[in-house]
Amino acid sequence: MPWGKGSPAAAGDGRAGRVAHRARSETWKKPPRRIEASECITCDTCLRNCPPEFGAIFDRGLDVIIVPELCSGCPVCVMVCPVDCIYVDEEWKETDPDMWNHIELTTEGQP
Repeated sequence: MPWGKGSPAAAGDGRAGRVAHRARSETWKKPPRRIEASECITCDTCLRNCPPEFGAIFDRGLDVIIVPELCSGCPVCVMVCPVDCIYVDEEWKETDPDMWNHIELTTEGQP
């Protein structure tokens, strides 16, 4: 299972720790979710309903994406998606550095 940069144990410091270490929590047993862009209608319902302790969903231009290192695999986004375009991502890849820069900018000043 990929973990991203940093120590998975260090990622247990809450969302800010996971952002700083760019790693998933080692306690999460479920794989992250992913949004199938070709099916998504960009309504942002998933983004608005992602629990703030995860804050894993972002607008990225014309797409809405789930950052796997921040996604616990909970089903909240799946339950609210009106077009059922969110799937389990067993083979997730590390998030690219440009997206992490965006995440870090949007996280500044948050607890």
